[in-house]
Amino acid sequence: MFRVRSASAPKRLPQVSADILTLERPYRPNVGIALFNPSGLVLIGHRFRGDGPEIILPGLEWQMPQGGVDAGEDHRAAAARELWEETGVKAADYLGETDWLIYDFPPYDGPPHRLGHFRGQRQKWFALRFTGDDRDIDPCAERNGQPAEFDAWRWERLDRVADLVVPFRREVYREVAKQFARFAG
Repeated sequence: MFRVRSASAPKRLPQVSADILTLERPYRPNVGIALFNPSGLVLIGHRFRGDGPEIILPGLEWQMPQGGVDAGEDHRAAAARELWEETGVKAADYLGETDWLIYDFPPYDGPPHRLGHFRGQRQKWFALRFTGDDRDIDPCAERNGQPAEFDAWRWERLDRVADLVVPFRREVYREVAKQFARFAG
């Protein structure tokens, strides 16, 4: 609760909801994908460049696939589209999903950018079981007119991924690991 002090008795200001605080800079609707192989490891991609406020830091270039939700797009459909755009994977079965999770972007003062007017991302994460072959995974190709975000990939233990991502995503990754631990090997 906020309080204002003045010469007269203190006055209480009404509580301000998080929705009001984000009207100028909303959270971008986004989906994340924890793609599990049959051994219970998850696919992570190596980001080779930053993307505006989505910076990368040396040694912290890894992340699971994620991306924006188009207007009116079903969230599961968005997860399938993003997985395919970023990795080429089409063969996966639905396991579960999280509620909405959020993270804030770090301060950004670079040139105008498509993500610059967002405060951060509001994400729904999907757990999927990979049913294809590792040869189907190709993060380096351009798909749907989208440039590649990753230049390499690997399978990793879900409980280790939070230590491989940039700090502003870390708490979301820890929550994803907690909620999807039952699918891990």
